[in-house]
Amino acid sequence: MEPVPYFEKEEDCFIIHYTKVYVDAFGDDEGWDKPLGLKTEIVPLVRPGGLYAGNSFQGQVLLDGKPVPHSEVEIEWYPGPSRRGQAPVESLITQTVRADAAGVFTYTAPREGWWGFAALNEAEKGLPFQGTEKPVELGAVLWVHFQPLLPPTPLKLK
Repeated sequence: MEPVPYFEKEEDCFIIHYTKVYVDAFGDDEGWDKPLGLKTEIVPLVRPGGLYAGNSFQGQVLLDGKPVPHSEVEIEWYPGPSRRGQAPVESLITQTVRADAAGVFTYTAPREGWWGFAALNEAEKGLPFQGTEKPVELGAVLWVHFQPLLPPTPLKLK
């Protein structure tokens, strides 16, 4: 499914975000490392269903099935509706890392919750808006959940 482009007045462009989320279900964790063939996507290089807070996550940014060298990846944290949390300053709400020459990036999540990764690129062709061609932002978006790292359970000695 390809999302319908929408015009974002603040950015003066159309936006199309291809969003993925991985959820472990029924004990099946196969295929998480395979591209889905979307126009743009982030392919996990670390199993997304097995992450603790403090683990590092790696992904590869693809556009038309090819790596995007030096792509900027924006990262945001969503703690969930029942948790409280906010960034101490506005500049920490959206963090940014840059991918390497192979389109691979790494981020270490400092706490549990849902973390969103978005690699943004511009489409080759724009779309018309009120008589003018406007650029189109293509977003590869991936949501990954990091579990809390609980204290270890003491060993029971017999």
